[in-house]
Amino acid sequence: MGGGVSKGNEEATTMSTATNGNGPLEGRVVAVAGAAGPAGRAALLRLAEAGATVVAADADAARLAEAVDAARYAHGGATVVGDTVDLLDLGATRAWADRTEKEFGRVDGLVHLVGGWRGSATFAETDLADWELLEKLLIRTVQHTSLAFEAPLTRSGDGRYVLISAAGASRPTAGNAAYAAAKAAAEAWTLALGDAFRKAGGEAGPPAAATVLIIKALVHDAMRAERPNAKFAGFTDVKDLAETIVGIWSRPAQEVNGTRQWLTPRP
Repeated sequence: MGGGVSKGNEEATTMSTATNGNGPLEGRVVAVAGAAGPAGRAALLRLAEAGATVVAADADAARLAEAVDAARYAHGGATVVGDTVDLLDLGATRAWADRTEKEFGRVDGLVHLVGGWRGSATFAETDLADWELLEKLLIRTVQHTSLAFEAPLTRSGDGRYVLISAAGASRPTAGNAAYAAAKAAAEAWTLALGDAFRKAGGEAGPPAAATVLIIKALVHDAMRAERPNAKFAGFTDVKDLAETIVGIWSRPAQEVNGTRQWLTPRP
């Protein structure tokens, strides 16, 4: 998963060729936080292919530009823009959400792919500096994107907040205490957002949905090329993750909201 903590200048690029106009997400606007890593690139490509207007953010401006360009040129007519945002700054994150809604008239999704990992050989060797970093990357960014996008997603009438989490949060190992704890906290925060959507909808059902997609780890073509004999058992291909993300809009908000969806066998 990509990073999403940075400051920089906005970069926006839009394709000029025609689209077929019949994708399953045609007319929807989806923001992707942490868009420049392999999972982010796959998500941008699939969302663009599905007809969504895609608003991408990442810490690495150069990699973000490459990811945006790849999605733009892969799918004629798709609108894909890149914006560097400091997701550790709540004000900057709110400004990103407000700017996106103002420019495109709506926000129908926030896909949170901001990642990071630190671990140790044993529990006793855990470095609390790892926790300080992971708390920022894996929790603080979720807090800020969820607070910033709650209102736009609610106004959409069919909004989706999607967090990518890890199976390790449900079965922490000795050397992954900081990582597992951060992921578990991020999941809890996202499910609390889902409860807010539930309460906002009352008897009519939630106007938007928050959900957690749980993986063991991700794999992509470059990893397979580097390790052709590896099995990657239980790993989720980034293309399959992207397909799952797109499919979340095909299900009613009430069915999706407040759920933890396993893309790998449960531990």
